[in-house]
Amino acid sequence: MPKKTRRFGTQGRLYPEDNYLVPRTVEGADFIRRVKEGKYIVLFAPRQTGKTTFFQLALEKLTTTDPTYFPIQLNFEVYEDCTPLEFYDGLTGDIHEKITDVFQERRQTPPDTIRHLLETTHLTNQLSLRTFLRALGKVLKDQRIVLIIDEFDAIPRSAVKGFLRVLREIYLSGRTRCPHSVGIIGVKDITQLDYDRSISPFNIQDEFHLPNFTFDQVQELFGQYTDEVGQVIAPDVIQSLHRQTAGQPYLVNRLAQILTAEMHTPKHETIMMPHFATAHRQLIHERNTNIEHLLTNVRKDRRFEALLMKIASYEQAPMFNPYNELMNELAIYGVITKGADGRCEILNPIYHYCITQAFQPAVTRYLPQHPKIYR
Repeated sequence: MPKKTRRFGTQGRLYPEDNYLVPRTVEGADFIRRVKEGKYIVLFAPRQTGKTTFFQLALEKLTTTDPTYFPIQLNFEVYEDCTPLEFYDGLTGDIHEKITDVFQERRQTPPDTIRHLLETTHLTNQLSLRTFLRALGKVLKDQRIVLIIDEFDAIPRSAVKGFLRVLREIYLSGRTRCPHSVGIIGVKDITQLDYDRSISPFNIQDEFHLPNFTFDQVQELFGQYTDEVGQVIAPDVIQSLHRQTAGQPYLVNRLAQILTAEMHTPKHETIMMPHFATAHRQLIHERNTNIEHLLTNVRKDRRFEALLMKIASYEQAPMFNPYNELMNELAIYGVITKGADGRCEILNPIYHYCITQAFQPAVTRYLPQHPKIYR
């Protein structure tokens, strides 16, 4: 039976047995260190930047090498339009299921104390959550609970403050606590969520940054493909791909999909710059989910257009100011970044092109060839 060939992935979580993956070894080691130190970690970044895949793979590595860490992985995406009572009711079932899953994966039978706790627990608010976590810490006293919450910003707005205050109280309660460590993942920063901003319910957070792929990481990613399939990717193709995407994970993998699977270039042929030019044209003219998210975000506020057109002109680009509401929001959406000269830059040439097209006829139709981006 022939060996299964892996693929470049752009949809949801990626798996090492199915997909080519950037290892992110340094970032993974940093995350594991913080978990072991009991940090309450937050990672807020734009969609399709590999957050979920990164956290889950890092957590799997931690729990495989040290089974005293007990992971509970939750996702709040479905709770966006729920009431707080509906949220806590659903959370009860989610926690029960995830704890049971961990025991099944470890081929262990949950102790009677755990089964009894899960069967008799029904969460209704932050107070019942606090009571449950205290009890869980006692019945799993030999385990260090690691709570990972994906899509955190979908939590009902009226439940945010109470939920975070419970975590803050637990964090400040001492070294022995449940959960031992927390990872909160989302798109919006906690400070952007709609709670009473006169107080900070989560000022103990440890911010974690997951950067875009470096050139070396993109090179390694394509190296995995070449080692497995035998098809060579020309060095200038990899360089151009990284310049055009600035290492944005979705764009890197989408171009890789087009180049290696959709163009049907014979595997004995090297993928060269003409192939890349064709793939690039396809990407900037298709309506993929990443570009759709980009355009949806830049159209959310009419004031974005004027700012983005100044940034797109390069010569008029303002200095990046994280305290400027519009700049900060565009940076959180992954649209702009701070350039080497301190000025605002659109994240990559592909986004630059799509944004200028979206705001036609405000600007002349062109794909920028600016030395700061392409050198």
